[in-house]
Amino acid sequence: MSKKKPAENTAVKIPAVIYARYSSSGQREESIEGQIRECTEYAERHGFVIVEHYTDKALTGRTDKRPGFQKMIADSEKCTFQAVICWKTDRFARNRYDAATYKYKLKKNGVRLYYAREAVPEGPEGIILESVMEGFAEYYSANLSENVKRGYYDSALQYKTLGHKVLGYRRSASDQYEIDPETAPIVKRIFDEYASGRSMQDIIADLNAEGYKTTAGGLFNKSSLRRILQNKKYIGVYEYRDIYAEDGVPAIIDRDLFDRVAERLKLKAHAPRAREGVRFLLTSKLFCGYCGEPMTGESARGEHGQTYYYYTCNNRKRGTCRKKRVNKEDFENFVISSLVEILQDDYYIETLADLCLKQIEETRDDSTLQIIERKQKENQKAIDNMITAIKAGIITSSTKEALQELETERERLQVAYAKEIMKTPDIDRDQIIFILDKIRKGDPADTRYQVRIVETFLNSIYLYDDGKTVIHLNFKGDNATVTLAYTEKAAAKAEPVKSSTNEPPALPLYFYGFEKNTL
Repeated sequence: MSKKKPAENTAVKIPAVIYARYSSSGQREESIEGQIRECTEYAERHGFVIVEHYTDKALTGRTDKRPGFQKMIADSEKCTFQAVICWKTDRFARNRYDAATYKYKLKKNGVRLYYAREAVPEGPEGIILESVMEGFAEYYSANLSENVKRGYYDSALQYKTLGHKVLGYRRSASDQYEIDPETAPIVKRIFDEYASGRSMQDIIADLNAEGYKTTAGGLFNKSSLRRILQNKKYIGVYEYRDIYAEDGVPAIIDRDLFDRVAERLKLKAHAPRAREGVRFLLTSKLFCGYCGEPMTGESARGEHGQTYYYYTCNNRKRGTCRKKRVNKEDFENFVISSLVEILQDDYYIETLADLCLKQIEETRDDSTLQIIERKQKENQKAIDNMITAIKAGIITSSTKEALQELETERERLQVAYAKEIMKTPDIDRDQIIFILDKIRKGDPADTRYQVRIVETFLNSIYLYDDGKTVIHLNFKGDNATVTLAYTEKAAAKAEPVKSSTNEPPALPLYFYGFEKNTL
């Protein structure tokens, strides 16, 4: 009897990409391969189809200056994928401001972020938990950085290069800077020509045309030329943290030339900068209090040609809603100040910590630790049996070799166990409160911080023409999906709902009056 052909899986899979990276601190090329493997397995289990890999090698997550990462963000605008899969939260970014900013960009492009090894639950509580996890990733990165810097500091006391390449210098046998006779004349020429009045563009064009290269082997540009013109090493200064040595490096140029160049750079710095694109911070968060439609950004020209920016109800644009538009800058400042005020509520922060702790416990994956522990027990049992045999007089070259292999395996398992513990540290309530407290103490005037608190804590806002503003926060509860009916029902109580009550509401509401002119 012939076997039946298995039914094909006709489920539509979501196009996704994988982002993987490793830093230069003790990680290797294999780290990328391992991350891609686990992310691919995650994709297969959860209905994704991988269409592209983006990788960065030997680059830290504390900065967004990563070519693969930036290409992924740029490609997200093409709408060719709907998800990004990372191994863990710290692979995406170890800087919480960068994480918030770039998740915001992905979200605007219809792309969601997933983690193969960290189960972040969906919904409002997952957003807050993810923010806490990013905080711990940043703390770990800072701690690792301090350990590396400690070693660098000892070397810097001896004026060593610390692995930094500088045009015009080469590394001596004692790892200190010495003048490179081949490239030092290039540095002197750059300073002389710029001080004489030549433009950066002309200097760059000549250097590139003559085949000169930067220390990275690339062409000169404004950024690389400016770094050279501002580098105090060329006048003999060695700097590292609080170390400042006037004669720590052999000088290539004199101080008078350096000061003349610095003065010209200072004058050029006052040139007007290009205008950045306008960001509507509350996109996808702000809704009309009358019809429930999203309020989206738009601009209008004034009588004298100036541009004004507003949030306008989508139904007003269609002519079916009376809601007045609201000034973008005024209302965003109002929302940020309101969120900052809310975050000062200790009860709210403590309640969030309890929710995060609960989610961590529910989603913790100790499977790898359990496997290592089982192997450690098996290894120890084998060692004990071998020792018993040796005590009984069974001593051969084979038993000695076998015992050595078992002891080597024991050491390897101990290292693996320690590394796994570092990957998934035990997080207690006080630590979570510490991270949330750091988040709420940011600078409200910092655009990155504004994005951070809006994306982390704000669920939605409903705005009325009488100035009444209903702010819904991300919170665990049955009413996590906010609707206009829910807002109206809660608002009808005519009482401000604050988290100072004994039991928080399913979804905290904060009622505020927006007193600015909304026309």
